Amino acid sequence: MPSTLPIGDPVPADGSLPESAADGLADRTLSMYLHVPFCATRCGYCDFNTYTAGELGSSSSPDSWLDAALSEVALAGRTLRALGDEREVSTVFVGGGTPSLIGAGPLVTVVDAIRDEFGLTDDAELTTEANPESTDQAFLQGIRAGGFTRLSLGMQSTAPQVLATLDRTHTPGRPAQVVGWARAAGLQHLSLDLIYGTPGETDDDFRGSLQAAVDAGVDHVSAYSLIVEPGTRMARQVASGQLPMPDDDVLADRYLLADNLLTAAGFQWYEVSNWARSAAARCRHNLAYWRGGDWWGIGPGAHSHVGGVRWWNVKHPATYGSRLSGGGTPAHSRELLTPAARHLEDVLLRLRLAEGLPVATLDAAGRQRAVREADGGLLDPDALQAGRLVLTVRGRLLADGLTLRLLQ
Repeated sequence: MPSTLPIGDPVPADGSLPESAADGLADRTLSMYLHVPFCATRCGYCDFNTYTAGELGSSSSPDSWLDAALSEVALAGRTLRALGDEREVSTVFVGGGTPSLIGAGPLVTVVDAIRDEFGLTDDAELTTEANPESTDQAFLQGIRAGGFTRLSLGMQSTAPQVLATLDRTHTPGRPAQVVGWARAAGLQHLSLDLIYGTPGETDDDFRGSLQAAVDAGVDHVSAYSLIVEPGTRMARQVASGQLPMPDDDVLADRYLLADNLLTAAGFQWYEVSNWARSAAARCRHNLAYWRGGDWWGIGPGAHSHVGGVRWWNVKHPATYGSRLSGGGTPAHSRELLTPAARHLEDVLLRLRLAEGLPVATLDAAGRQRAVREADGGLLDPDALQAGRLVLTVRGRLLADGLTLRLLQ
C-alpha cells in the first residue's frame, strides 16, 4: 500500500506561500510534476501513491482526476503570481502510477493548461513515464503531437523470472518494440529504467538487461537498486524468508557492472543512477531537482518545493478532488526548511552529479574533511585541487554517508 505522508505544519486554506518563498525566484528554474495515480495492478515492491480500479471503486476516475488536476494548475498560477513570479515552466514530468494507462489526451490537456497558465520556455522538456504493456503507437503519436519531447519507459529487466518477482506484466521484448515506435513517432529522447538487486537476479540477468537497453538504441538509461519498502507484499516475503535479498557487496558489483557496460557503449554518468549518450539526452527535469530548482507537484500525493517551502498533497484521489472542487488547497501539510536543512539538501543532491559542486560550498572544517575523503578514494583528487567536489566511482557507492561526514 502507499506509504504514509510526513507530518508537517498546517497549510493556509488558499494554499498561499510565505513572502520568503519569493526570495531569489529569478535565479531558479520552475518545473511542474504531474502525478497520475492509476495502475492496472499493484506490483509487490511498490509503495507509491497508486491505486487500481478495484481499490478506488467509484470514488475516483481518470475524468475526475483530470478535472482536479486542471483546478490545481489554476491554483498554482494564482499562488505563484501572488509572489510576483513571472517565470515560464522549463520542464514538465508526468509520473505515476502508469500515465500511459489513461491515454495521451488527458496528459496533453494538462500540459496545455500549464502552457496557458504559465507559458513554456522555448526549449521546454516535456517527459512522461510509461509502462511497456499499456503503451501503443497511438499513445506515442498523441503525446508527440501534444508537444512531449521525452519518454521514460519502465523496462526494469529482460529476465522473465525477475519480471515475475517484480509483478511486471510485460514480455521481455516489449520495451524495445515500444522504443522503436517512440522513435518513429518523433520523440527526441528515449530512456529505459532498470532495477537491479531483485531477489533471484543473477549477474548475467542484469548484464542481459543492460545490453538489451543499449541495443534498443535509447540515449538515456537509469539503473536503481531495488529498495524493499516496509508494508509492501515484497517486504513480507523477504521477512518470511520466501525471497532472499542480495547483500550490499552484490549490489555494489551490479552498479559497477552497469557503469562499465554503459560507459563502454558510449554513455556517460551524469548522476549516480543515470547515464546519457550526450548532454542533450540528460533528464533536465531531474537535474532541476538536483540543482535546487523550484517545482510544483500536481496530483494526489504530489510533493512541491518553492523557495524553501516544501508541501505535499493529500493522497487519496477522491479527497484530492473534493478539496479542489470546494475551492481549497489539496495540500495536506508543509514545512519551512531552515537554512541548515537547505544547505544539507543542496550538498546531498548536487554531490550526486558528475559536475559536483564547488569546494567553497563547505566550511573550513568541511574542506579539511574533503581532503581526507579524497585521500580515502571517495573524491576525485584532481577535481578537488581544481576547487570542486566530484565523486569517484567508489564514492558514488557511498555518496549519502560521505555527504553527512563532510557536513558533520
